[in-house]
Amino acid sequence: MLSNQQLKEFQQQLQQTKQELEERLSDSGNHDLRRSMEDSTGELSSYDNHPGDEGTELYEREKDLALTEHDRDEIRDIERALSAIEAGEYGKCEVCSKEIPLERLKAIPTTTYCVEHTPSQETSDNRPVEEEVLGPPFGRFDYDDRHESVAYDAEDSWQDVASYGTSESPSDFVNPPNDYEDMYVESEENVGYVENYENFVGVDMYGKEVTVYPNSQYEELKEELFEENIQTPFGDLPRYEHDPYVDEEKD
Repeated sequence: MLSNQQLKEFQQQLQQTKQELEERLSDSGNHDLRRSMEDSTGELSSYDNHPGDEGTELYEREKDLALTEHDRDEIRDIERALSAIEAGEYGKCEVCSKEIPLERLKAIPTTTYCVEHTPSQETSDNRPVEEEVLGPPFGRFDYDDRHESVAYDAEDSWQDVASYGTSESPSDFVNPPNDYEDMYVESEENVGYVENYENFVGVDMYGKEVTVYPNSQYEELKEELFEENIQTPFGDLPRYEHDPYVDEEKD
């Protein structure tokens, strides 16, 4: 059991800590939460700010909220401990009424629980409310995982809009595009066709009489193959007549 002198020391320590926290909240304006984001940045509007700058300001505001909440929680714990001192219950666990070791009280003067019953051992299952509406990119309107699907989905819609320009820069990509007009995901994706050779290769109605129609895409593909020193986009062809990608291998 704690002596009267020990109780007095804990009471003075708790009151001093409470006073310091209240002064800090008052002097900082609740960690600057009394001002808007525009006031904290010194700007009339954030409309023309880069999204990265807005993200930084949002992070700082969230940090201020967390610090304020932490200080208020600590003040509530101090008031709870002070009430326990006035009621003559300080130093006893609220759950099992066992004596709380002096070493634990010195480390955490605000505690009113023993180690076995401390609430901090409980794992919270509270999740951010945003998770109720967030989902994978484009949600149920992404058809890429569907077998042989070529339907126009949300990703295609985003690419069409992004082709007019985004806030991305080359530093935002692992492999930066060469053109600022391609600053969006999968900007190199072909539109209206799959393989590049579909732009300059044609056949008759029976799939025969393969004809090459030289154009800019044809020249670009030739240049790419020449630079890679290969015959086709999927590698060199073997030196025999049959198609090794279709015919079965013979022993």
